[in-house]
Amino acid sequence: MSESKVDMKLFYACFISLVTTAFGFILRALILPQWGVDFNLTQTQLGEIAGVGLWPFAISIVLFSLVIDKIGYKTAMIFAIVCHIASAALTIFATGYWMLYIGSFIVAIGNGTVEAVANPVVATMFPKQKIKWLSILHAGWAGGLVLGGIMALTLGVNTPWEYKIALILIPTLIYGFMTISLKFPLNERVQAGVSYKEMLQEVGAGGALIIVALIIFQLGTVFGWSTTISVIITLLITAGFGYYTRSFGRPLFIILLLVMIPLATTELGTDSWITDLMAPEMTKIGLQAGWVLVYTSAIMFVLRFFAGPLSHKISSLGLLALCSGVAVIGLYMLSASTGIMILVAATIYGLAKSFFWPTMLGLVSEQFPKGGALTLNITGGLGMIAAGVIGAGILGFIQDKSVDQKIAGYDQSNNTAIHSTYVTEQKTSLFGEYKALDQAKLATATPADRETVTTIRDTAKKEALSYIVIFPLIMLVSYILLIFYFKSQGGYKVVELQNNQPLV
Repeated sequence: MSESKVDMKLFYACFISLVTTAFGFILRALILPQWGVDFNLTQTQLGEIAGVGLWPFAISIVLFSLVIDKIGYKTAMIFAIVCHIASAALTIFATGYWMLYIGSFIVAIGNGTVEAVANPVVATMFPKQKIKWLSILHAGWAGGLVLGGIMALTLGVNTPWEYKIALILIPTLIYGFMTISLKFPLNERVQAGVSYKEMLQEVGAGGALIIVALIIFQLGTVFGWSTTISVIITLLITAGFGYYTRSFGRPLFIILLLVMIPLATTELGTDSWITDLMAPEMTKIGLQAGWVLVYTSAIMFVLRFFAGPLSHKISSLGLLALCSGVAVIGLYMLSASTGIMILVAATIYGLAKSFFWPTMLGLVSEQFPKGGALTLNITGGLGMIAAGVIGAGILGFIQDKSVDQKIAGYDQSNNTAIHSTYVTEQKTSLFGEYKALDQAKLATATPADRETVTTIRDTAKKEALSYIVIFPLIMLVSYILLIFYFKSQGGYKVVELQNNQPLV
């Protein structure tokens, strides 16, 4: 399909579907602290709920990418609509941790399905301008964060959180009605006559090992499998994939997959927690903490419309390297700033994260068009599971562990017994064991004890961001090395496939 004949209504439907996924993300991020109070959840449990709103995305986006050319994009999009409606209903009527967890799981499955459709459809619609149009598409994510955030924050702190969750139904119904009447294109890989097996060979055993390992080990954590069982399942699936494809996978693609892990942790892992982490400092200047996420997302929404020209001017890898360096500065400043400087630090962080996700997807699509929907969506899926398992989880664990240690240290210095009184819940997570605050006991604490614990906990929240700086540093080094690699190969070149098939 030539770019002059594209149906822009199809692009708008994909755009609004991305807005819906962002609603699901930001509404939960804003409500997360309230769930902790209402359901007596630890920071790590809240991190697990935030995480399960991300990592199942990888399951649906990978599975649908394997079959989407057979079942059709419209069928997949209808499944996503059902998921968004079902998750809203389940969350609104939640009575505890597990209903919140399952509701978040379902919305993540729906979000993954949306991107399994939207990313390859837009890449196929605009084969010569992928980074430009994928960035504009993902401006829908940023716009959804802004719109959903403003709507929820405007309702105020006294409005029941159930009404805020219900806001996701608005964009869901809009893209649902649009989807029914639209025709979707064949993927550019199919149009060019590239076989299904050739698509799988782009990923190969190496790429499969990375994504399968993360998914299986996370499922093992949820269902209580032993490490041995997870290793066996991972190796069996990877071996079967490798045997069928007879390919290790493209080395560059595997490298980009690995780089996607710190990228997603830097962007989405931080965004999962930013409202809660900034709450103490934002309260001091009289603002709801959710405005930090809305503000940085507004920056991202505007800048993503300019990613195409910027990537042509300084190259996609140059843009990613530049943003990685800025992210280091922004995250460190957020961890150390107070007062109005929080907004200055948030501006720098917002500038940094604006181009990460769509530019990486565009880079993969430009280099591996034979991989069709699979290479493109495995990259996004890996990012989501990395953000959910590593990013959201590790930030919660850092806070709980820090509070545990700091209160124990305070007791030693002041001859008090705050730790043994309130830090009493032994917990285990992917990152290790820790003792967590018992929220119910803390609610009955003396004013002095409560003030001490609150001060220590607020300090731990801010300090947690300083640990995340390592991830954009890894990205910065990786992108610089890739720039030198392409220079040694004669410069960066976009790989194009010929296509001329009609809509179906």
